[in-house]
Amino acid sequence: MKSWPKHSWYVLASVSAAAFVISAPASAQSGSDLMSLDDGSLKSELEMRYDASLAATLDPAVVNAIDTRYMWASEAKVQCAIAIGFMKNDLRDEDSIRKCDAAYLRWMAPPAPLAPPPPPPPPAACNTGNFIVFFDWDSAEITPEAASTLDGAIAGLADCSRISVQLGGYTDTSGSDGYNMGLAERRNAAVRSYLTARGLNDTIISSAAFGESKLRVPTADGVRELQNRRVELNVQ
Repeated sequence: MKSWPKHSWYVLASVSAAAFVISAPASAQSGSDLMSLDDGSLKSELEMRYDASLAATLDPAVVNAIDTRYMWASEAKVQCAIAIGFMKNDLRDEDSIRKCDAAYLRWMAPPAPLAPPPPPPPPAACNTGNFIVFFDWDSAEITPEAASTLDGAIAGLADCSRISVQLGGYTDTSGSDGYNMGLAERRNAAVRSYLTARGLNDTIISSAAFGESKLRVPTADGVRELQNRRVELNVQ
């Protein structure tokens, strides 16, 4: 069997299929190695490559893989079919034989390993610390400003696994000691209720009432002072 000359009308027979061609680099077993085989052996090698490549293009594991095996199997199928077609006319087309073999070796090679997944993001910071909410005079109602502070504290605790919340209730010096101790307890209760209504577990909250015994701003007795009418939250 003779090799087919480069410039011949027979080349036109492969133009439509050649649109699929992707240039293949030289490999360990190149097309020139196949060219050294006798006609029968060469035909068997080409048919084996064609059959395997055709089967690969119909294999869902290859078709759906996130690698280049399907592309190279399709290329090998086209080029091997062209080479076999030439051989049926007792001709060897070295170009299609070389490309058949190169594409076949490409899709038969083990796929490159996938890149490892990115590391998980670091855990969100747990926003522990101290917070203070203030109250109107002689009141245990949560003000809008106090609600805003408590909402911020709650949001910062969303990613905490184990925490404790300690409440300290205080008053200013207006009113009797006994009355102020009760008022401090009611302020603690109001903050506790606000926190638990928004998802915090009651079992992690403890409280203590101090009345007017620990002033934030020192004053004389009987003085109304906003900074002293407070609940301090210690979150840890």
